[in-house]
Amino acid sequence: MRQRRLDALSPESQVVVEDPAIWAHRGSAPQMDKSHRHDDLELNYVVSGHLHYLFGGERLLVEAGRIAMFWASTPHRLIDDDDRSSGNSYWVHIPLATVFSWALPGEQLRELLTSRPIVLPVEATGREVEPMFTSWVEDLTGGPTEQCALLEIQALVQRLLFHYLDHRDDQQQLRAPHPHNDGMQHIVEMAQFTVANFRSDITPAEIAKATHLNPNYAMTLFRETVGTTLGNYLTRCRMAEAQRLLLTTNMTTSEIAHASGFGSQSSFYAHFTRSCNVSPSAYRHGARGEQHRLASHGIGRTTICSPQA
Repeated sequence: MRQRRLDALSPESQVVVEDPAIWAHRGSAPQMDKSHRHDDLELNYVVSGHLHYLFGGERLLVEAGRIAMFWASTPHRLIDDDDRSSGNSYWVHIPLATVFSWALPGEQLRELLTSRPIVLPVEATGREVEPMFTSWVEDLTGGPTEQCALLEIQALVQRLLFHYLDHRDDQQQLRAPHPHNDGMQHIVEMAQFTVANFRSDITPAEIAKATHLNPNYAMTLFRETVGTTLGNYLTRCRMAEAQRLLLTTNMTTSEIAHASGFGSQSSFYAHFTRSCNVSPSAYRHGARGEQHRLASHGIGRTTICSPQA
């Protein structure tokens, strides 16, 4: 159950703040008495009927056969109408910190961090998407196929962004610039710098300096926007690389510690065991055994551990 609370920055508005979470749902549009916001990438796919939003004070209609994609930090709520309960839609939420770990090109990331949704016909994906959304509702529950679903969602998001950017002139009048566009640009710069340099001996303060901002301000901006600290995001990048090397190479744990940016085997071991609850060697042995078992059944799996805050 995701945590909900009133927005401490504007309690008079009665905006509900939800913690970021991987989540998927299918059904008719729920009743919303208050606007809410959450630091997730949200995907809506409308199969029948429509979704009628009040999004940042403006009305937004998502009709059947269309996919809406937006950063859900802007307060939004569904508006009651006669067709609300008769339609059928899918909702998918992916935490922004997870989206950053995808290392999207800067142009794509900037489009996701604007204040208006991208709404495109389902044909823009070039795929039959309803079976995928149906499977995600089951997969995004922490089971063995969750990571497969996340990879599929990442691919779908990029297909939508490629289509949108190719047809941007036709769509631009539908989008509004983000009210804090300079801040969003700094967030993108910090995320890109981290992805490009996490294997080196860099610190959160050095990442923040890459934006030419005061480091304390830059780190606060990142934490408030992304929902995790810059240090935790740096560790997340290093952990993902270490897991990849454990599963796909025969490098020693000492070699992986340095190749993934941890600097020392002791630091790598401490971070890894705290995040995954097993040692790197045990993770490699167990994950490879699981991969072999699942492969024999035609299933792929990669386990992702999460750095502790």
